[in-house]
Amino acid sequence: MADLQTSRPDGSLQDAPPGASDELVLTEHGRVLVLTMNRPAARNAMSLSLATAIAAALEQLDARDDLSIGIITGANKTFCAGMDLKGFARGERPIVPGRGFAGLVRQPPRKPLIAAVEGYALAGGFEIVLSCDLIVAARDAKFGLPEVKRGLAAAAGGLLRLQRRIPYHLAMELVLTGRMWPATEAAEVHLVNRLTEPGAALGVALELAEEISANAPLALAASKQVLSRSVDWPLEEAFERQEEYVAVVRTSADAKEGAVAFAEKRPPRWTGQ
Repeated sequence: MADLQTSRPDGSLQDAPPGASDELVLTEHGRVLVLTMNRPAARNAMSLSLATAIAAALEQLDARDDLSIGIITGANKTFCAGMDLKGFARGERPIVPGRGFAGLVRQPPRKPLIAAVEGYALAGGFEIVLSCDLIVAARDAKFGLPEVKRGLAAAAGGLLRLQRRIPYHLAMELVLTGRMWPATEAAEVHLVNRLTEPGAALGVALELAEEISANAPLALAASKQVLSRSVDWPLEEAFERQEEYVAVVRTSADAKEGAVAFAEKRPPRWTGQ
């Protein structure tokens, strides 16, 4: 396979991260990195090579000071149909050590990640969505955990995360029936942050990402970590435990820049340091 490259906002090319493949397209929009799953003939079903490419891209997102947030989406008007069952039948499992299914669900990135959903996000595809921090979905998109219909269980985070995102009894119904769940219904219980017209999910996700990325990148990453990890922290320990994440923000160059920019009545110039 030829060396892969990704596009910058100005149209110039740069080397893709290690592990990238033609099954994942990376584009940059300012401080936003967009990951597009690109297996349209298989409805973007997850392969091992795609999972490996996603893991490498997320490592790039976390490592680069000039990136604040990521978006993951799917090509050809669908998000992801879950694990590639043909690959599974051959003995392939799209799991990256340390990162889990899709190179993502066990260890999401340190920085915020938005799911931009068109079409179907089923089984592992829905578990990718649930591992993201914000969700933008087209009105005609459909979610679902149909594993029980295939003799499997939603063990890539569906059973662990869904009940934390929506009411318990609704989560139990969706898991045990394996039924399709329209995005409009998901929006009613506030699983979805933005509901869009069909075809507009990525554009709206970019608008949301650009609004977020106008803020200090270190503060964004630390805020995500505390918010997502502190769910079961005892209150008497919580303030001390959050210091692991927020102390570095308080003493950062960006914190000083934020104060100076406010005093000078100008937009801040973040460096991510």
